[in-house]
Amino acid sequence: MDEYQIVELVKDWYREAHREWDYVRYYVLLNGNMVSFVPPPSFYNSNTHGQISDRTIGLVDLYGVVRSKIRSFEFPMFSDSIDIVELYVYKRGYVLADETHGRYPLPNLKYYISGSRHENRLALELIDLDVVANNLNLPKIVSSVLGPKLLSENNMVEYDEVDRINEQISSQKLFAGHTWSDAQVIVYEYFDKNKRKLSKEVLKISQAYEQVFRPRRVVYDTKTWEQVVF
Repeated sequence: MDEYQIVELVKDWYREAHREWDYVRYYVLLNGNMVSFVPPPSFYNSNTHGQISDRTIGLVDLYGVVRSKIRSFEFPMFSDSIDIVELYVYKRGYVLADETHGRYPLPNLKYYISGSRHENRLALELIDLDVVANNLNLPKIVSSVLGPKLLSENNMVEYDEVDRINEQISSQKLFAGHTWSDAQVIVYEYFDKNKRKLSKEVLKISQAYEQVFRPRRVVYDTKTWEQVVF
């Protein structure tokens, strides 16, 4: 099953059961040649002994109609860097102390899918965690913060360690000379505050965003649920 097919399934799943919700988070499980979407409570209950850790291939975060933040529609991956950090930590074999994504590592995590609705459009973006982790320098940063934890029996990660990893990611000027948070502010002011003088800077940030995240982006019309050019 390729990335586009997964995005299409996310769209169908959202259309059928969740389009009136403000926010949904589901884990993506691989079942043979099929995928399924499991809410956090069911995921945790089904994974008490690591039964489905190896079949967990992704996480979906979807936001409902965002009336005041067009930025979230245009740049879904800017929403929260901490999600990417947490997922990468689990993929590397660690577990967060508060068991945010369960009590077992998720070695086959591959995708993070984020999206947002604006008016009658739904934008979905899928990223490959390995590709994005390398572009964000996550392997080096994680190793510098966590050291040789995996060489011992204790692979539990405290949340302050995750914060330190996230701070280092956020301090990098990867988006046309801007940090993650500064780039967020610029695109927000352009799209949501109508500061059109920022158009050239937003174009450069958009190009850098594509280079860092390499997203598979698809936009749907929520009236017809057909793909649209946007």
